[in-house]
Amino acid sequence: MAVKTMEELRAVYRPPATRAGLKVLDHLDVHCRDFIALSPFYVISSARADGRADASPRGDPPGSLAYILDEKTLLLPDRPGNRQVDTLMNVVERPYVGLVFFVPGLTETLRVNGRAEISTEAELLQPLAIQDRLPISVLKVTVEEAFLHCAKALIRARLWEPSAQVERSCYPTYGQVLADQIAGADAAEIDAGEAQSARTELF
Repeated sequence: MAVKTMEELRAVYRPPATRAGLKVLDHLDVHCRDFIALSPFYVISSARADGRADASPRGDPPGSLAYILDEKTLLLPDRPGNRQVDTLMNVVERPYVGLVFFVPGLTETLRVNGRAEISTEAELLQPLAIQDRLPISVLKVTVEEAFLHCAKALIRARLWEPSAQVERSCYPTYGQVLADQIAGADAAEIDAGEAQSARTELF
């Protein structure tokens, strides 16, 4: 049966625990700030004007991943990438984002939702410089919701367990995948270019 209404959905799931609603903050408290400071990785979700959703990974050394301007304001750098700027285009059309922060070794995650705007103001870029290189832009996120997400998903995934790591040889390289998907693409050339970019254009 397809579930199409709130009533049908609640018929499938029992009501949440009271604390599930009470834990949702409208700001970044000390625990949220500490979690973000430890995090080297998050996933950001956004949506196009027509409602179609997108999610994208972001990574930086802990402490450089984000800058907390105040308890309601989070700055997220946009580093050099493929220049497709899917997330940024979405923010222009529909200025809301959802974030999930990860800390290696911790099974809880931190979720932050809020309104976002793109800025190239020098005073906002400067706190997020790495090796004297400024980000291209920053997302200035006004926090509307922030809360710690329980550990079940990462425990089920065994995400941080060494025994769960797969050998790199189990999956084709980035270049090999693109060569299969794009007529005329050269796998070796793509892989060499990606390796060079990783050495010289991370920041």
